[in-house]
Amino acid sequence: MSITTDRKAEVIKTYARKSGDTGSPEVQVAILSERINNLTEHFKTHAKDNHSRRGLLKLVSTRRQLLDYIKRTDEGGYKNLIERLNIRR
Repeated sequence: MSITTDRKAEVIKTYARKSGDTGSPEVQVAILSERINNLTEHFKTHAKDNHSRRGLLKLVSTRRQLLDYIKRTDEGGYKNLIERLNIRR
């Protein structure tokens, strides 16, 4: 359910603002999106796993808060990020 170290490093490298950036909101949203996608795949085979579903809802809520922050501070970056992550329709 969690992402591997290699995959996490790849996501960080892709969305980082500068070298060594692991805490920017864009990187955090990208990592959360990766975890959410993994959990969504998990629920396709384990539909009754309600404990993990609670964790998924928490991840989605945290990602939503970070996206709202990015939208407030940098609307162009927000639109670019949701397009790159393929979050919206």
